[in-house]
Amino acid sequence: MSTEIVKPVVARTWLDRWDRQQEYFVADREERFTVIGDVLAQVVGERPALLDLGCGPGSLASRLAARFPSAAIVAVDTDPLLLALARATTPSTVRLVDADLADPDWPRHAGLTAPLDAVVSTTALHWLAEPALAALYREIAGLLRPGGVFVNGDHFTDERPALAALAASVRTERARRRGVTSNENWTQWWAAAETDPDLGRLVAQRRERGIGGDHGIGVSLQGHLNLLLRAGFRDAGSVWQFGDDHVVVAVAG
Repeated sequence: MSTEIVKPVVARTWLDRWDRQQEYFVADREERFTVIGDVLAQVVGERPALLDLGCGPGSLASRLAARFPSAAIVAVDTDPLLLALARATTPSTVRLVDADLADPDWPRHAGLTAPLDAVVSTTALHWLAEPALAALYREIAGLLRPGGVFVNGDHFTDERPALAALAASVRTERARRRGVTSNENWTQWWAAAETDPDLGRLVAQRRERGIGGDHGIGVSLQGHLNLLLRAGFRDAGSVWQFGDDHVVVAVAG
């Protein structure tokens, strides 16, 4: 397990660059974060227990910690570089865990015991193949208290090709109007990180773990909803959409 920490001033610079390059793909990323928080505000109490899956450098976890200052947040990822940035920038209410969500033992590695009020994720789970995603959803359903929610912000393709193409074009035009198409993109960010003396060793570590590559958009929106219902959630649907960018919510039974 990686426990390396990058100097806060260095981490903040790279995190700011990360947020900008993520907006290259998700022009309304901040609004998506806010919507996720809006959903939680309707469900959780004063001291909620939250779990962030595929937390990356802690972008969502940090925003939720600011909005819910009494929350206990566990954030899970397996990328050593992104976790190092998170360790240097997230508040103390966020407990970071190095664990692979494709490993069935990830809840044990995360030390999860008490029922959770909410599980969240953003731009992370699309890389899981359908069998691993189904297993993850079953695990999440078992971790949540009755009435708790799973909230996932991501790109979800439509199973109907014509609508999928139109939704993708709506997202592209939105990005153009927002002026983010000239931002540094994913490939450029990682190429720059590899040459940075503070991050180069962490890039090598993630390569040793087999992390990397463009995973694209995997299971369709309807596929996600079907898997959530089969996992035991009583309701599942999209509560916010722009093009193929959705916030999906599933309510535990």
